Amino acid sequence: MAITVAPKDFLRVADLTPERLERLLSLAARMERAPDGWVDALRGHSVALYFAKPSTRTRVSFAAGAARLGLNPIVLRPDELQLGRGEPIADTARALSAYCDAIVVRTYAQAEIEELAAAASVPVVNALSDEHHPCQALADALTVRERFGGLAGRRLAFVGDGGSNVAHSLLEVGALAGMEVAVASPDGHRPAATIVDDALAIAAGTGARIEILEDPGEAVAGAHAVYTDVWVSMGEDDEREERLRSLRAYRVDGELLELARPEAIFLHCLPAHRGEEVAPEVIDGPRSAVWRQAANRETTEQALLYALVTGDWEG
Repeated sequence: MAITVAPKDFLRVADLTPERLERLLSLAARMERAPDGWVDALRGHSVALYFAKPSTRTRVSFAAGAARLGLNPIVLRPDELQLGRGEPIADTARALSAYCDAIVVRTYAQAEIEELAAAASVPVVNALSDEHHPCQALADALTVRERFGGLAGRRLAFVGDGGSNVAHSLLEVGALAGMEVAVASPDGHRPAATIVDDALAIAAGTGARIEILEDPGEAVAGAHAVYTDVWVSMGEDDEREERLRSLRAYRVDGELLELARPEAIFLHCLPAHRGEEVAPEVIDGPRSAVWRQAANRETTEQALLYALVTGDWEG
C-alpha cells in the first residue's frame, strides 16, 4: 500500500497508514536493540510534555524516550501555564511551537488536543484523551509483534469497558495491522459507533476483522492476546458502583484465559486493580506480558517523536 503524505500530528492511531504503522514499529524495534544509537539525533532540541492528568508510565516513558534522542523534555502541569488563567489554547500552542520541536499532551477532551494541533506549527502527540490512547496502542502492537513475529491474522480480544480510550485505539491499530480484534462488553459500555465505523472502513482495505460482542468467552476463544483495562477511570468515580455491577462478568481470570490459545499472552495498560478487572493469578502469572508492554511505551514513543520531528520514518 502506498504511503500518503506523512502526518504532521499523531492524535489517533488512524492518523497512520498501514505501512507507516509497520515502519514505526520496525524503527522502535531497532531503537530497542540499540538504545544509544540515536542520542545525537535531536541534541539541542526540546519537547513540551503537558500533563493535565496524573501519569506514571506516560510521563516517564516520554521523558526517557526523548532523552534517548537528545531531546530536552520540558514537563508542564496546568498550574504552571497561563492556560490555568484563561489563556486560549491556540495562543499556548503558538508560544510552545516557538520554543519546542514537538508538543505532547495528556488531557481530557479530544477536542482540546485537536484545537491545539490546529494552531501549533510543530507536531502534536496525543498522550491520552478521553476518546483515544494511541501511544499505548503502539506499545501494545509492538508487544504482540515481538511475541508472535507479526500482527496480520493475530486475534486480540479486549474484555470489559469497550467504550474506553484503550479499546478505541486497539480497534484502530488492529484494523491498520490486519488483525482480528474482538471487543466484548455489556450494553452501555460498547465502543463508540463512530470509532467502530472508522475501524471497519480501515479493515476493508487491510483484511482485518472487527467484532463487537457481548460474550467474553466468544471474544477470547482462540485469541493470541487477551486485554483488559480498569473499569473505573479517572473522572468516573461517581459511576463506580454501576460500573462494577455491569462489568463484573467481564473479569479476566484463569478460567477465561484458558479459552485463548495455549501460547496467548495477557495485556493490561496499567494501573491495574487486582480482583476487579483481572485476577491476581493472571496479571502476575506466567502468561502476563504487561511489564514488557509497559517497557515498550518508551521505544515506541521514542520512534514516534523521531519520525514526526525529522520526517524520517526509516531511522
